[in-house]
Amino acid sequence: MNKTITQRVERLREWMQESGLEAFIFPSTDPHSGEYIPDHWKTREWISGFNGSAGTAVVTMTSAALWTDSRYFLAAAEQLEGTPFQLMKQGLPDTPTPTEWLIETLHEETHVGVDGWVNSAESVNAMTKELKGHRIYTHADRDPAEVLWENRPAIPNNPVEIQPLELTGMEAKDKIALVRRNMKENVCEALVISQLDEVAWLLNLRGTDVHCNPVFVSYVIVTEDECILFINPDKVSTEVKEYLCEQGVALEEYEAIKDFLADFEGTLMMDMSRTNYMIHDLPKTTLDAPSPVALLKAVKTEAEIRGYRNAMLKDGIALVKFLHWLQPAVEAGGQTEMSIDRKLTSLRAEQPLYRDISFDTIAGYGPHGAIVHYEATPETDAKLEPQGLLLLDSGAQYQDGTTDITRTIALGPLTEEEKHDYTLVLRGHIRLAMVKFPAGTTGTQLDVCARYAMWQEGVNYLHGTGHGVGSYLNVHEGPHQIRMNYMKTPLQAHMTVTNEPGIYKAGKHGVRTENTMLITHYMDGEYGEFLQLEPLTLCPIDTTPILVEEMQRDEIDYLNNYHKMVRETLLPHLTDEADREWLIKNTEEI
Repeated sequence: MNKTITQRVERLREWMQESGLEAFIFPSTDPHSGEYIPDHWKTREWISGFNGSAGTAVVTMTSAALWTDSRYFLAAAEQLEGTPFQLMKQGLPDTPTPTEWLIETLHEETHVGVDGWVNSAESVNAMTKELKGHRIYTHADRDPAEVLWENRPAIPNNPVEIQPLELTGMEAKDKIALVRRNMKENVCEALVISQLDEVAWLLNLRGTDVHCNPVFVSYVIVTEDECILFINPDKVSTEVKEYLCEQGVALEEYEAIKDFLADFEGTLMMDMSRTNYMIHDLPKTTLDAPSPVALLKAVKTEAEIRGYRNAMLKDGIALVKFLHWLQPAVEAGGQTEMSIDRKLTSLRAEQPLYRDISFDTIAGYGPHGAIVHYEATPETDAKLEPQGLLLLDSGAQYQDGTTDITRTIALGPLTEEEKHDYTLVLRGHIRLAMVKFPAGTTGTQLDVCARYAMWQEGVNYLHGTGHGVGSYLNVHEGPHQIRMNYMKTPLQAHMTVTNEPGIYKAGKHGVRTENTMLITHYMDGEYGEFLQLEPLTLCPIDTTPILVEEMQRDEIDYLNNYHKMVRETLLPHLTDEADREWLIKNTEEI
């Protein structure tokens, strides 16, 4: 039994009884709808022990359950063992939603608590409406962690820094002007920006408040004649203050946004799905609309594209050095999932403008590769042997770009099943990489390209196929995605998007191949503009597991051309002759 989690749930139930509540809901987000959040707001992890980036924990007086998606089914099952929490596999046909579960579990005339500061207005309103229909009532003004969480981490207070114009390609004041143009089109007097990567992009600032994500805790409000950054003033140096003044940006205390919104006369535009309930509830008049910053940020400037190419070049150099080192090191013995993570990070850290990793490395050997978002711990750290598959998903934050790459590597002899699954995934990756498509196409329409070959064999994966990647910002970026469920945002030239199909077999192995792609112009013709996907990632794809006879001729040609491009781009920058020889050998035509 996990005594720590059990005791926390018991204390929570005592607090709930004192507060007149029969249940409390803990989401995975913070006041800024972050996917990755500061430790201060990790209340779901605190109460449940589950540390994945996505999930919802619900505690009643007699039951406890945790919902998470397919990426974390295996990891969550392990972490919840010995706790009061039941794993609810989100997205499966027989799994109720948290609200449905509460309706089944609670009696009428009962009360449910949520923290309105870390739940979106949209989610609270929808839950309130659904529960009220069953005479269950929601209260959004509670945070038990304020009382119960001993030694709760403070809200981070790290300094912010200016992202240079040569890396952004557009001044903050010009970005703000684009936002005001959108506000005018939407007939509103102000826009509330609460997502941290949008604030950072708009103002050309970066920070270190969130692990792996160069953002800082703050809000921005843009009005017809003001742009106000709400932030702890201790985070802002004299240099940054002067810079913001030049860009027409005023400073206010982080907490001052409450009074500003309560007193504002006029219509405030905000996205109910991305703005927390308490912020959304303060103004008198609101307009629910997507933030224009998300799409502006997703379409990269020429300077940002140059930065990506520079970052991918550096990343490619580090990856070649790592892959050259890996096989002999495994054969020599003593390497584990965590040790190779440290080695790869150290090689990246040697590169100019390296700042951090872009997410916690997923190094899953053998059966661990089937855990989609596996993260090795000292307790699970597997020793690598010269056989089987290693799934390695990693990335870096360079000041000129963010990288995200997955390679599945044969460490030695493989089974026919491992080779077949590897080839299926590679075929899906290549089919998507080769696609040409008309402007206006959404990622949902392209998703089948990556899945088609495996679908013919009754195989599928439950995560998305691709996401945007920030420019020295969050590694996961919207609003566009490539995935099975409907994504309405059209794909545009100069967007980045990953290409990462996979196959995962519990207890056996996992396979994923991922490149970060740039959407570029392909051609104009009678039917308008067509676009294509250009690989930005520069790293060989392991050819030893490929069953060549299962591939089609154009798929082989694509892989050979990709390897030629990788070889010709990286060779001039490799100074070690052994690294050069390794790269030449591992990019030979098949």
